Amino acid sequence: MDEYKRKTPEQVLEEIRKVRRGALKIMIGAVSGSGKTYHMLREGQLLKERGIDVVLCAVSALNRPEIEKQLAGFERVPSIHWLDRGKETKDLNLEGLLARNPEVVLVDELAHRNRKGARFPNRLKDIEFLLDHGIGVVTTLNAYEIEGVHDLARKWAGVESRETVPMGTLGQADEIRLIDVSPETLIARIKEGQLGANDDAGSLTRKDLTVLRELSLRLVAEGVQAELEEHREQMGLQGPSGASERILVSAQYHSNGSLYIRRGQQIAKRLNGDLLVVVFMPEKRKLTKEAAAFKRSLHKMAKKTDAAVEERTLPSSRHFPKALIQYALEKNVTRIVLGHSKKSRWQEFWHGSVTGGILKHARGIDLFWVADRTAHGDSRILPALRFQPHQQERFHRLSNEEMERKVNRIQRGRLKIYIGAAPGVGKTYTMLREGNESLSRGTDVLIGWLETHGRAATAAQIGLLESVPASEIAYKGRVLKEMDLDAILARNPELALVDELPHTNMPGSRNKKRYEDVLMLLEHGISVITTMNVQHLESLNDAVQQITGVRVRETVPDSILSMADEVELIDVAPRALRRRMREGKIYAAGKVEQALDSFFKTGNLIALRELALREIADDVDERLESRERSFSIRGPWRKEETIYVCVFPGTNGERLIRRGFRIAYRLKAALYVDTIRMGTAEVITPMMDDCRKLTERLGGTYGVLEAEAWRVIPRIAMEKASGLQATQIIAGQDGSPGSKQRRRKAVRELLRLARDIDVLLVGSPEPPA
Repeated sequence: MDEYKRKTPEQVLEEIRKVRRGALKIMIGAVSGSGKTYHMLREGQLLKERGIDVVLCAVSALNRPEIEKQLAGFERVPSIHWLDRGKETKDLNLEGLLARNPEVVLVDELAHRNRKGARFPNRLKDIEFLLDHGIGVVTTLNAYEIEGVHDLARKWAGVESRETVPMGTLGQADEIRLIDVSPETLIARIKEGQLGANDDAGSLTRKDLTVLRELSLRLVAEGVQAELEEHREQMGLQGPSGASERILVSAQYHSNGSLYIRRGQQIAKRLNGDLLVVVFMPEKRKLTKEAAAFKRSLHKMAKKTDAAVEERTLPSSRHFPKALIQYALEKNVTRIVLGHSKKSRWQEFWHGSVTGGILKHARGIDLFWVADRTAHGDSRILPALRFQPHQQERFHRLSNEEMERKVNRIQRGRLKIYIGAAPGVGKTYTMLREGNESLSRGTDVLIGWLETHGRAATAAQIGLLESVPASEIAYKGRVLKEMDLDAILARNPELALVDELPHTNMPGSRNKKRYEDVLMLLEHGISVITTMNVQHLESLNDAVQQITGVRVRETVPDSILSMADEVELIDVAPRALRRRMREGKIYAAGKVEQALDSFFKTGNLIALRELALREIADDVDERLESRERSFSIRGPWRKEETIYVCVFPGTNGERLIRRGFRIAYRLKAALYVDTIRMGTAEVITPMMDDCRKLTERLGGTYGVLEAEAWRVIPRIAMEKASGLQATQIIAGQDGSPGSKQRRRKAVRELLRLARDIDVLLVGSPEPPA
């Protein structure tokens, strides 16, 4: 379009309409009763505090005291009441709202069908009308009320909705916030009579609630991913963001093409990634009849797995490695899936090594070589839950030790974790609010440790809660405060509120880490509600550094998340979080600009939000699969795997171990780690000790292998992998510059020896954008 061309009157009017259009914010929940209306009203109160003119229309208290309290002080524009199948319902009073002309209107139930004869058939059209007239709207929506999601919810949870909104509705919103609630919390609300007859949660099973929760988490994560891609494109950033996976299958029109796509699909599902397929074809070469048949089969498999297939031409096969890596970089791919080379050493010498070429050009991309297990009659399907001894034997009599473990589990306190994408999302606020609610129901609640960071809204939530005084520890001429674990144990409350779970205690404390303090409280029968950010999970340490450029030093093992009885995400959009920062609600005024230009950059916050949404969705799926055994949204697993991580000399071992753990955790697989020590001197280096500690912290088995030279490393590693019956070997591309050629040669030899085993070569870390 010519930038000097004069706009038509219609174009001018459209631009003006866009400028004056009201803003739309949607509170999304898994089911009715998740707290969407409460948070919508609280949002309205915050808007009023900023001097914005806010009114209500078509909002009900639903006989809930907490909502009644939030309704206080709002002006109402009367809604239009009518009977729908004998039940009173409310429509928006559009004329009344236009006459009042507020800046923002709060309205419930975006997916609402209007009465016959109304100006518009549904509430979505009403809201679009208000937005076009410059009135902002904050509204609520259940995830299953969205087209597409509704079909899955009906299939997996039996949920029906009378009215749905198009999937594109979310794209119209200026801001979306997920109100995440665990099934345990919803079930407790049902038992306590907090939910009414109109709330669908009361008629659903725990499995149904879990499925709907996972669908809502993944729905919002997909939207955040699209937002992140758009932001990175606007900023001119290239390469993977670090928040999500994009799997590329390199296939050919032969018998294994469909196998590679199937394998890629399984990886993409388990890692919540997108799936792409590329086929490189030599120029001017026609397909044989056999290749044409394989092409039809491959495209059929791609259609089944929702994979996008693209063909590219090559002048010769020697150009394949460079073309593949270049294509992967164009598509922001994080992992390439391809088959092991079938060439002999002599064939590679005369015609070139595809593997060598890929290793030469790949950087920042994981490479996954698929073993053709079908040649040995093995299953192509990936693994499932591993059953413990006696798990299926109902007549097994428990030993004294087994009985003692069961009794200890029964007596153990409950653990609930509030997790967020960044500081300031409201974790501590929510923890205190739940503590006061528990106190009002007669539970003995004690604040074990609290960090308000000077936030008035957080401090106001303390209410009637009792706090235990901090202990004072002398350290380097200063007196520092820590949580007094012994005082909490002596006081012995039913519930302790403990802020900042990843905190490292001062030297002289009873335990090194606060999460160890929490474990002690649980063992003594004291329940705990605690808070943390997603970047403090040990296995995400490398991904967070890639996103933000910051190495998080205080971490907690992922096992803490999996052992928690409840995990709930506190979700806040990056725009709202940055606004809170500017208003001084997160850090002191002197730190605001620095934070906004570093950790709190928009791109960082979007990526961390997506990471948090996907991580909690995975946690929800793991819990669902562990209970139901036969159900997982990410697909079934039917064969046990063993993951073997081999750390070559000079490699970043901790990074490989974290990657190995995340794969093993998702596959329910055993994790084994070995570091290679050159020479025969029995020396444990600091790197080896760090690798051992990390492996043990993540629940793996650690060992050291000795090699007198680089040339024997592939054989030694393969012998160990075979002895463990490993189904996947993980090694690294990165390492000290001096060993680059030797490392590449060792990796090529390992791939040659491991043609019957899957091999993942972890890419070198890319600097953060």
